[in-house]
Amino acid sequence: MCAAIGEMEDEPLTAQIAGRIRGMLISGELAPGAKLSEQQIASHFGISRNTLREIFRLLTSQNLLVHIPNRGVFVATPGEASVVDIYRVRHVIQKGAVRAALATHPALGRMRELLARAEASRDAGDWRSVGTINMEFHRSMVELCDSPRLSACFELVLAELRLVFAQFEDTAHLHAPYIALNGEILASLEAGDTDAASKQLDAYLVRSERSVLAAFQHVRRST
Repeated sequence: MCAAIGEMEDEPLTAQIAGRIRGMLISGELAPGAKLSEQQIASHFGISRNTLREIFRLLTSQNLLVHIPNRGVFVATPGEASVVDIYRVRHVIQKGAVRAALATHPALGRMRELLARAEASRDAGDWRSVGTINMEFHRSMVELCDSPRLSACFELVLAELRLVFAQFEDTAHLHAPYIALNGEILASLEAGDTDAASKQLDAYLVRSERSVLAAFQHVRRST
């Protein structure tokens, strides 16, 4: 899941475009199961098909795309086993970042701004935006430990997690309760109480994982 570490060295073209495609996954522009057109994507980014195929291989190794012989390349559709592993990684990376946090870190300011944006999107009923902003909030949380390698690793986690959420039609219940919980974690970090923030984050992640797994079970019962 952390195959992006090597991308940070010189940022070759393949890594740059792969990062932009991951951004499209995180923002919800590419849906799980969607077939990707080599011609359209190569034209969009102004690259050759050979370069694009290298990028596809990289993203496939990161569990974000799936290559099906004689059919093409598709956006991945992560299942319940992936959810369990994603949250296992989140516990390790995010709790480590929280424990290393300083109350003066500039990432806390970004988190405060993102929290306000999430509240505004919630009030407007724009749950897709709430989901995107929430991921940005937690990306900023990882930046508290000032580790480019962990941030690169977490980028993959966020992209795969977005593909999980995108499989559900109604995501309000998967996002609404967590805006306030984000606020509680942020308040503890701003107060310099990393122990409290770590416990709050642990409870957040456990509750969120259970909610996502329950959503999968609900979809299975409905089909």
